Amino acid sequence: MPETGTQNSSTSIASQLIRELELNGPLPDPRTDTDHQSLVSIYPELGAVSAVDTTVPTPEGGVPGRLYRTPGEALGGFVWVHGGAFIAGDLNMPEAHWVSLYLASHGISVLSLDYRKALHGVKYPAPSNDVQAGWLWALENLSALGLATADDLHLGGASAGAALTAALTGRLRDDAGQMPASLLLAYPLVHAEIPALSDELGKRMEDVPAGLSFGPDFIHDINLNFVGSEDNFRDPHAFAGGGDLHGFPPVYIINSEADTLRASGELFAAQLEAAGVPVRMEMEPDSMHGHLDHPHSLPARSSVERMLRWLRSDWRREQGPLVGTVQN
Repeated sequence: MPETGTQNSSTSIASQLIRELELNGPLPDPRTDTDHQSLVSIYPELGAVSAVDTTVPTPEGGVPGRLYRTPGEALGGFVWVHGGAFIAGDLNMPEAHWVSLYLASHGISVLSLDYRKALHGVKYPAPSNDVQAGWLWALENLSALGLATADDLHLGGASAGAALTAALTGRLRDDAGQMPASLLLAYPLVHAEIPALSDELGKRMEDVPAGLSFGPDFIHDINLNFVGSEDNFRDPHAFAGGGDLHGFPPVYIINSEADTLRASGELFAAQLEAAGVPVRMEMEPDSMHGHLDHPHSLPARSSVERMLRWLRSDWRREQGPLVGTVQN
């Protein structure tokens, strides 16, 4: 999510942020060590990965995507969707590019997906339709991911991307579509309204800079901008946490420790478990929201290792048919 605080006029803050993006577009990333060449120079093993831009065809003109592969047979496939409060983010941000490079360098082929942002009048279900188109494209082009079957094709996203992929999973179930082998969610927002914070989380947020603390009003306004009407807050194909979760595939959730959205991830894990869905939840220590966008940090490197282990089935095999809810 873009950085913003929990000031009293959060409606104004959200509106100003949206207006600024509509008028001027996103600000350039000031960092000098997260571009492709820098990442490869710091992590040479990423240089073996082929990253090829592609366009997923849609009736509206196409969805940008990027395919990541290394030579040889893939150990699995993953469709990955970045975050950005439904209004920001792209395929070059480390949360998209570095994560995909890392997973692909360890044998997991990745289709990283972009989607239309909720700007200039674009509303739900347009971004959701884009992610669905990308998922269907991956199913129809398994060979591009080095897969023979869809049995090991997974789906996931971060933050708003987690919202989109979790909701798409319910949509696939309801429309009898091909379900992912598993769903992987990083610091997800899967509820229209942020759940109440526990006393422990509330105290933990006291040390978080205002620019990385997302209050309930801001979350409400950003979600309303995405769906266009509060009536759509109850649509489970917009926010999976408000719907029936029976029939979901195994789910893995990584929460940031100091993140108000952690309340959404924790509630979602409890809802999944209540629905009989295999779920594993972990908390990345000493992390804040969006930590996967900081590839040189310990929380980011730890989390991509967690992701890799899940996608390579180690944890799912170890835990058996019911993974169980785990917090550490």
